[in-house]
Amino acid sequence: MPKLKVDRELLQRVAKNARLELSETEINAFLPQLQEILSAFKKIEEVDIKGTKPAFHPIPLSNKWREDKIEKCLENEQALENAVHKKSPYFKGPKAIE
Repeated sequence: MPKLKVDRELLQRVAKNARLELSETEINAFLPQLQEILSAFKKIEEVDIKGTKPAFHPIPLSNKWREDKIEKCLENEQALENAVHKKSPYFKGPKAIE
C-alpha cells in the first residue's frame, strides 16, 4: 500500500470534500491531529487478520421475545379516562379530510 503524505494539501482537500472552510489557525491545529489519526490507522493495518472472519457486531446478537399472554383489555371508559380530546367512545383527533 502506498504511503500517504499527510500535509496541508491533504488537509485542505479533506476539508473541501467535507465542505468546510478552515482558517489558517484551524489548519495549524488540525494538521497534527490528522497525522495522529492516520498513524493510529497505520497501526491497525499492521495486525495480521488472515483466517479471521468479519465481525459485524462486537457481541453476538439475538432477539429477546417475550411470551404472548392473553390478558384482560381496558374498557373504553378506562382507556379514555385521561384523554383531553375525546368523543365517546373514541379518541378525538384532527380532521383528516376537509
